[in-house]
Amino acid sequence: MRKAAKSIGLVDKPNERKLHEGAVPLVGGISICLVLTQFLTFKPDVIEHSWLYVGSICLLTFIGALDDKFDLSVKVRMSIQAVLSLVMMKVAGIELHSLGNMFGFGEISLGWVGTVITIFAVIGAINAFNMVDGIDGLLGGLSIVTFGALAFLLQVDSQHGLAYLCVVIIVAMLPYIFMNLGVLGRERKVFMGDAGSMMIGFTVIWLLLGVSQTESKPLMRPVTALWLIAVPLMDMAAIMIRRVRRGDSPFKPDREHLHHIFQRLGLSSKQTLVVICLIASAYAAFGIYGELTGLPEAVMFYTFIACFVAYCFILSYVWRITSYVRSKLGKPETVTISNS
Repeated sequence: MRKAAKSIGLVDKPNERKLHEGAVPLVGGISICLVLTQFLTFKPDVIEHSWLYVGSICLLTFIGALDDKFDLSVKVRMSIQAVLSLVMMKVAGIELHSLGNMFGFGEISLGWVGTVITIFAVIGAINAFNMVDGIDGLLGGLSIVTFGALAFLLQVDSQHGLAYLCVVIIVAMLPYIFMNLGVLGRERKVFMGDAGSMMIGFTVIWLLLGVSQTESKPLMRPVTALWLIAVPLMDMAAIMIRRVRRGDSPFKPDREHLHHIFQRLGLSSKQTLVVICLIASAYAAFGIYGELTGLPEAVMFYTFIACFVAYCFILSYVWRITSYVRSKLGKPETVTISNS
């Protein structure tokens, strides 16, 4: 696939924002999509409406590949994502209709508003995983944390088929991560591309809604889902709020993501990767703990909000904080550029 990608120009080229050697093939997401398609062709019973899910991820992967190649507009991408979310709701019946007792005042039923919120949830999840793909291994690492935590909760609840699917996704991602990090040699390096990040985000929200919004007793409370995708969700929300407050487009690229903060503190890309994945693992572990012990949903939600507010505060003063920390560590101020 690497050779084919290079022959058609499906590659990521170095520029002023990206430092890497040569043109890197954007085939990570395509390869994972092919693995999942083949797996579900032979084992369609592990997930309900498997044909719809496969068709959706294939379409998203195709659109993502076109975006990688031709840089599609935000309106085109979001329109397709919105249509897919409507199809998911109307055909598969996967829709956000209850937030549970998230605020501590009783169950919150959404009624018709749930349709609108579901569309935003799908678009939000897809773009959260897309926007977090800033350094080598980060998207893969955070995805493994999410799917690993979800697999554990599903296995505990005897949902062996869905747990199996999550494990298959993790296994399918491992070769990509090794190649993305250059473990198999720089000449074999590949990137996920928008094709992969969009597919992963859609898969995450499909599974989270599917297990937290069942008509009978949900397999997982809605608030737990927030903790399983805490890092991508918080990072996207905080960045978009900050951009809007500045009068910029919420989709305008900048250098204020979480990985940029750690790089400004002097951490290397690999150190940043490890730290962020550990943070995501801690968030997911708290979500698992809260779910298994029956921690009140309101406690979990307000704790999540407190963490988000703290992150927004840090982001607002990121330059002062990083300059102060670097001065205390005796490190000069430097500008680092993401590798992907």
